[in-house]
Amino acid sequence: GGSCKLSWLSPRKVGVGVHMCLCCTPVFVFLSTVRELPPICPDVRQKQRISIDILPPEVRARFTSDPVIPIRTKTAKEFQEDMEKATISGDWKQVHEFYLTTFDSFLELNAAFKKEANAPFNTTEDSGINTKFVNAVYDALLHTPPDTQKSVLKGIINSLLREWKGTLNLASSLLQNPQYASTATYVIYAHLLRQIAALAEADHHFLMHWFKKLSQKRFKQLVERLQLFITTRLFPAKPEELPPMAKCSWWIPSATKVLSLLNGANSISTPPILPFADFYNLTLDHIDFMEDYQTWQANGNSNRFTFCQFPFILSTVVKKAVIQRDSEQQMISMARVSAPPLPVHLRTSALLSRKRADLKKKLKVTFVGEAGLDMGGLTKEWFLLLIRQIFHTDYGMFMYVKDLHCHWFSSWKCDNCSEFRLVGALMGLAVYNSITLDIRFPPCVYKKLLTPPVVPCDPDAPVGMATLTLDDLQQIMPDLAHGLGELLSYEGNVEEDFYTTFQVFQEELGVVKSYNLKPGGDKIPVTNQNRKEYVQLYIDFLLNKSIYRQFASFYHGFHSVCASNALMLLRPEEVEILVCGSPNLDMSSLQRVALYEGYNKADLTIRAFWDVVLAFPLELQKKLLHFTTGSDRLPVGGMADLNFKISKIDVSTDWLPVSHTCFNQICLPPYKSKKELRQKLTVAISNAEGFGLE
Repeated sequence: GGSCKLSWLSPRKVGVGVHMCLCCTPVFVFLSTVRELPPICPDVRQKQRISIDILPPEVRARFTSDPVIPIRTKTAKEFQEDMEKATISGDWKQVHEFYLTTFDSFLELNAAFKKEANAPFNTTEDSGINTKFVNAVYDALLHTPPDTQKSVLKGIINSLLREWKGTLNLASSLLQNPQYASTATYVIYAHLLRQIAALAEADHHFLMHWFKKLSQKRFKQLVERLQLFITTRLFPAKPEELPPMAKCSWWIPSATKVLSLLNGANSISTPPILPFADFYNLTLDHIDFMEDYQTWQANGNSNRFTFCQFPFILSTVVKKAVIQRDSEQQMISMARVSAPPLPVHLRTSALLSRKRADLKKKLKVTFVGEAGLDMGGLTKEWFLLLIRQIFHTDYGMFMYVKDLHCHWFSSWKCDNCSEFRLVGALMGLAVYNSITLDIRFPPCVYKKLLTPPVVPCDPDAPVGMATLTLDDLQQIMPDLAHGLGELLSYEGNVEEDFYTTFQVFQEELGVVKSYNLKPGGDKIPVTNQNRKEYVQLYIDFLLNKSIYRQFASFYHGFHSVCASNALMLLRPEEVEILVCGSPNLDMSSLQRVALYEGYNKADLTIRAFWDVVLAFPLELQKKLLHFTTGSDRLPVGGMADLNFKISKIDVSTDWLPVSHTCFNQICLPPYKSKKELRQKLTVAISNAEGFGLE
């Protein structure tokens, strides 16, 4: 009405009798009945599901009785038989009638899809929905005539106009409608998302647990549809097909909140249904997030929407960019009040005496007695040299778990914890200066680094005391973890057969020391009843308490450089990627971005090189990357950020390839055959260590 522009959604899009105002709250017209959708805001809370029996009589009398859900007995098998008959005969009347009736209201949906029509749900383990039937109905929907598909959309609109009382278990079913992949249905989809996003926290808890029961295929479809909805709203290919952004600013917040429920379901599933990276919306990589980040810092988790409130949707590329911009701003602030970039002359002990403000400056490295202008290569080489020295087992700070190819903190090396602070500061400097380090820590180290993600104001507050599990111990001490797992699953008498107490023993420099896991532990036997407590205390002792001083120093060293609220956006796995790079190799992508010096990509040697490398097994591809760059992982931006270069070296073809790790450069003699190149390259990358050959 008024000056608003009315858009008629034609039967091709929604169905006869649907009017949509694109400027105001949507109004749907059906059979001369006009009703507005109820307003939804973050403060809306649904009525709590309280049993009527516990209410006093005078309160009970005010409620009308719940409607009795009609009984409908069609089974998934019968429905599929109807579909087969209709497909063969071309008579869709019976199928159309089913869809028309089923989606007419929530009562009808309940009748069609609930296992027991009038049975209430009361468990996170079972929504009470006949999932097999729901799947069959949706799988068939897009194969039905257009009129049938329109009737489903019309029914969903009618349902959204009515009260949602007792229909939470159908919300997850309605989300699975495959029609929402079409832009033409986005107005309806948006209102469904809005309703779900506005439910109470308790309702969201139920939904998360029901979502995790979905098959991986259907779970992924829900995630992909929501991501497509967010992407299309942000960057519409045909803007005229959607309402103006200013009039539907709630679309993206609603979709992101529903996506967060799926992310929550993924997080509480063991193992996760999808990799966490599947929740990244990569189109957001093209947005400048500093305004969003600053709004989030100023408003926290208030009602003002920011993507930073939902960091699972932001890729590591975005988070790295935010950290770098935040770092640059801090560097600029430091530069205004202090000296130029922090000079390092390969005397690393000086780092510990530096003020925190100095560490916020950009590193500029020079090697004493050597000429060289640091354009990034010298800084990288300095890091490589230093890390190799610090993590050498002869130094004693870290033990190396050979089978798992990772380092762990030595529990006995605590006479000078400032060394661990140095290692933490180096890791922070690497992130700060966008250097990828060849460090291998087990995943729990990054969990501990984010516990908490921001350094507490109280200097005596404990740090790094993460809640860890047997899976974390498996990454460091697999034999011990296996033994503790057997203790937990043992079916006999634990006390009599294991004869163990809450006291553990640890060898330190050849001396065996005993520790009580709790007061009087040496007098408390481990039994079938308390074995879980014993295992958890043992894990806490090994991974937290026995190395507390070392790790606390390491934690404070890292955060002395990376003291940014942006760390709160990161998962432990993402911190590892920022420090060490990504383990996902794609040599075809590396071929596309490779640079050449003295060669061009059509030369025989170069064609032979890529034929050999692409045919290498993953282990040799990693060795090639390590040989060339100093790390077998990729920087956060992927191959494009590697600046990988292949240069010609005019020497005899008897020579092996040579690399310059500080510049990500491999130098190849002009080998004449693929066989010769494969043999020389394999020898070089398989035997190189540091800056020479073993």
